[in-house]
Amino acid sequence: MAKNSNTFLSLISLLFLTFVATSHAGGIAIYWGQNGNEGTLAEACATGKYTHVIIAFLNKFGKGQTPEMNLAGHCNPSIPNSCTKFSSEIKGCQSKKIKVLVSIGGGIGSYSLSSIEDARNVSTFLWNTFLGGKSSSRPLGDAVLDGIDFDIELGSTQNWQHLAHFLKAYSRYGKKVYLGAAPQCPIPDKFLGTALQTGLFDFVWVQFYNNPPCQYNGNITNLVNSWNTWTRTVPTMKIFLGLPASTAAAGSGFIPADVLTSKILPVIKKTRKYGGVMLWSRFHDLQSGYSTSIIGSV
Repeated sequence: MAKNSNTFLSLISLLFLTFVATSHAGGIAIYWGQNGNEGTLAEACATGKYTHVIIAFLNKFGKGQTPEMNLAGHCNPSIPNSCTKFSSEIKGCQSKKIKVLVSIGGGIGSYSLSSIEDARNVSTFLWNTFLGGKSSSRPLGDAVLDGIDFDIELGSTQNWQHLAHFLKAYSRYGKKVYLGAAPQCPIPDKFLGTALQTGLFDFVWVQFYNNPPCQYNGNITNLVNSWNTWTRTVPTMKIFLGLPASTAAAGSGFIPADVLTSKILPVIKKTRKYGGVMLWSRFHDLQSGYSTSIIGSV
């Protein structure tokens, strides 16, 4: 009896180790900045639920335009020192090992890259304004963010790979510049397809919502097939499953938490590039408690 018991325990241990070996732990990335009722950056980071916080958006830049940032009801970046209060909060998040990026683009704005030189100029602005450079005008204060997120949904479809190259090159000055991207799940992405093939992006949080051909629709097949294509063909460190945090957060593509944790995550976590889940957005997550429902499974 003892021998059989030991054999059974050994089998269970082997199965557990096999599962651990093929299942990769991930984190939760969250977009913050587009609703004044979502609380502060510090409050978001204090929850302990997020590994990446993406401040959204710098939604006007390129083609010689004076860049502009929109942080909804939080502050007015065009007014000196209106948003510098977030500098200490950014540093506080970083002290908790949370990566903080600023997102360029978004679904509403005026942005484009007209040439390689335009991409270089935008990279210089981003370096001096949000990263390790120097500028008399830093809307978020002296905090040095961890990187730049590309949420490109408008404007030109070219030159984003050059912007990525220029930004990544600033890593030579000491602190690594992380790059994130939020392409749509149909592949290749219309705007970022070429840029993503550079292999320069550290995090790619693919938007598996508002895209019926590749999102969850009661069946996981299309989503999983699209996920496998992304992980197989895009040279990046980590790919995140981008989802709305509530039914109100997107037109379509919401996945009930129990479906995500029982049917989808066990499948996609087996891929080496699995990085976790990205949620749009902090406001909707605060309302729904979605991250709380999934954090133990991510």
